[in-house]
Amino acid sequence: MERDKKSSHKRKYDESTDENGNAKRKLPPIESGECSRSSSSASSSPSSSSFAGRPAVKVEAVPSSDAGGPERKRSGPRGNRYLPEVVVTRPPNAPTKQGSSGQLVKLSTNYFRLTRNSDKTIFQYCVEFVPAVEDVRQRYALIRAQGALFGPQIFDGATLFLYNKLKRDELTMEAKDARSGVQCQLHIRLVGSADMSSEKGLMVLNLLQRKAMRSLELLQLGRHFFDPLAKIAVPQFGLEIYPGYITSVRQHEQEVMMCVEITHRVMRRDTCYQLMSSVQRQPGPFRENFHRAIVGAIVMSTYNQKTYRIVDVDFSTTPSSSFTKADGTSITFMEYFQTRYNVRIRDPQQPMLVTAPSARQKRQGCNNLLLLVPELSRMTGITEEMRKDFHLMRSIADQTRLRPDKRLERLAAFNQRLQNTPATREVFGFWKTELDRRLLEVPGRILEQELIVFGQDRPGIAAGRKAEWNQAFRNNHMQSSVELRRWAVLVEGSGSHAAYDFVRLMMDVGNGMGFRISEPHYYYVRGNSLGSYTEAVTEAAMKDVQLITIIVPNDRADRYSAIKKQSCLQYGIPTQVLKQRTITPRGGNVRSLMSVATKVAVQLNCKLGGIPWTVKNPLQSVMVIGFDVCTKGTDKSKTSAALVATMYAPGSKQPSYFSVVEQRNKGEVLSDAISINVLKALRTYEHRYGAGQFPRRIILYRAGVGDGQLANVVEHELLAIKQNLDMACAKREKPVQLTVIVVTKRVNTRLFLGRDNPPPGTVVDDKITLPERTDFFLVSQSVMQGSVSPTAYNVIYDESGLTIDQLQVYTYKQTHLYYNWSGTLAVPAVCQYAQKLAHLTANSLHQQSDGKLDHLLYYL
Repeated sequence: MERDKKSSHKRKYDESTDENGNAKRKLPPIESGECSRSSSSASSSPSSSSFAGRPAVKVEAVPSSDAGGPERKRSGPRGNRYLPEVVVTRPPNAPTKQGSSGQLVKLSTNYFRLTRNSDKTIFQYCVEFVPAVEDVRQRYALIRAQGALFGPQIFDGATLFLYNKLKRDELTMEAKDARSGVQCQLHIRLVGSADMSSEKGLMVLNLLQRKAMRSLELLQLGRHFFDPLAKIAVPQFGLEIYPGYITSVRQHEQEVMMCVEITHRVMRRDTCYQLMSSVQRQPGPFRENFHRAIVGAIVMSTYNQKTYRIVDVDFSTTPSSSFTKADGTSITFMEYFQTRYNVRIRDPQQPMLVTAPSARQKRQGCNNLLLLVPELSRMTGITEEMRKDFHLMRSIADQTRLRPDKRLERLAAFNQRLQNTPATREVFGFWKTELDRRLLEVPGRILEQELIVFGQDRPGIAAGRKAEWNQAFRNNHMQSSVELRRWAVLVEGSGSHAAYDFVRLMMDVGNGMGFRISEPHYYYVRGNSLGSYTEAVTEAAMKDVQLITIIVPNDRADRYSAIKKQSCLQYGIPTQVLKQRTITPRGGNVRSLMSVATKVAVQLNCKLGGIPWTVKNPLQSVMVIGFDVCTKGTDKSKTSAALVATMYAPGSKQPSYFSVVEQRNKGEVLSDAISINVLKALRTYEHRYGAGQFPRRIILYRAGVGDGQLANVVEHELLAIKQNLDMACAKREKPVQLTVIVVTKRVNTRLFLGRDNPPPGTVVDDKITLPERTDFFLVSQSVMQGSVSPTAYNVIYDESGLTIDQLQVYTYKQTHLYYNWSGTLAVPAVCQYAQKLAHLTANSLHQQSDGKLDHLLYYL
């Protein structure tokens, strides 16, 4: 294969260093997941943070799986990756966490009870392989070969848990894997014991259920298991869909349970080599184009079915290059794969793909760059181009969006498969553990439908069982409107007729909603270049317009970004970008666009400062804040952190808004960003409503908190916010009462009402919630396809004086106030606003907008 000889991406990884100046070493793909590890695993000590008015918040970490073990350079511990960190945020002697509002219902969940002998003592041993065995599968095989000695055992690659104690606390034995011929010495030492009801017992149960999953002969991709035999082909698009399962075992309120979620993985039939060949046929510099196409992609190796994220391409290394093995011998990649996997590489001159160790691998001591062969790496997932293909996405959705009845059938079939497979029965039987055959039932409540309040002092209308009220605009005025007198429409000449008809329709629709729209000034864009549009924006902005609407022929990210940058950063003018296709009626009947015209008119009013509707607000003098982050912007090294506040003054029926956004280096602590911006919002409240006027309460919904980040939010962000508020209120008689609620949208919990989805307003706050938290699940929206997913709320700090019942109802109210959709959302509106602002900043603006916009919802 011929390739360009010059490349800006050319690197020699043998000689490169990391950001700390440490040398990086090339490793073959087999090394990934079996990297060098330090055996003295970090056992996190409990820590706490105290705040006035609330007992200490404690972070509890499960002891390291090899605590007290001997130092090893290779076969180090895997830590507690199967057991989540327990962050205790529920104060001792706290009032009940169960609410009472609404209609009582019985719900099914995707949880199964897991019963075990809680009094049984288990024994933990540290295992050292001498010489070191890098391949984790060989380690498992070496341990399995000692089955007669060990009896029932669970091994995680470094730590051995036994049901029965060995006669000696420390022993050394010879071991051999008959299949591979690998032999070594095993040094085994007792390092601890615990009963099955302990945290360590939970870790064993998680390892146990994963061992049971492997007994089902499923394919493990990442952390989850998939069934290739049940794959669904989508031949017209060259895709395969693997059904699979996400499982976890955890202590819930009274019982230990296994959560089982049905998932899918989209697999592509093409390899990275085929992608590279396709890119080579494209015009332009091959190396830059291939780098752009492959970096960031998730690929799966065809020889060990592991997944990797590509971070670079090494054009200086090929399969014919050599690397040094752990035993010091040198071998080429081609020889290695031929010997190790009996795989012949056809093209010895293809460049190698570079993948960095995952965060988990880094914690285990692996900091080496890993190399993959394009020919042996299969593409996974969906590209952005694929996402734009409606028919492709529809085909995938038809297979992956399971209705509740189908999901229940899959869960029952999974349980039956676990119960009836002899190997899994043996696994559970050895450890005297039993999985319930029935899905867990839990009590739930359906909150009352909210009243949507429009303008003209009319009584509110019920949101309806589906919590959607788009048709209500036909007979109601918006709550408040800002007259649109001076505005501009930018359009190419070929689309001017459709634009004129759509604007006239929107003026009629707006008038019916109490939103007066004057005739705009039209600017005709000459050509389709970026310069043509930015020149037209400048020309319109010079006329002191309130708003600019730009009609574009198609999706182009660079054009959209250029328009938003110029309007938001340079001129501080709200804009509305519409595609020509959106405003062009099918069949020529412009009245068919009534729904589109209504939605656009509502958006325009919001961007001017109008309020389409409200709900009855039981709290006066309150500021509701949403905070979210976007890490997937055009600059991969940056994180955009956005805060949006809704402000309610005493006696006011309508809220006002404030927004602020910052860009930080990825991985940078956000505690100062969120605390400083909460203070900015507080000062803005005072500026708007009078000197000395602070809200009585601040309710902050913190979204974007991933796995393992909760401790940082509790220990650092919350502390910083509290300190800033205390300083701001130091001279006040009454301090601002703070409530912080962590919002998690992506959860594996599913709820069912009979064989259907539960309606919006369904709350669950018992049985499947966690004893260390004041938490609840809320279904706040309805879905047209598939199964609805509840959102998890964790009240990590609360000085409000409100009951949990009041917080649940108030949270549900907040999901009704997102003005880009006439219905409820899965999260409070302020969280969605913050997410929209963070996304706009990360992908287009890259900085804070002009201050003239901070009180407007310009990012809708």
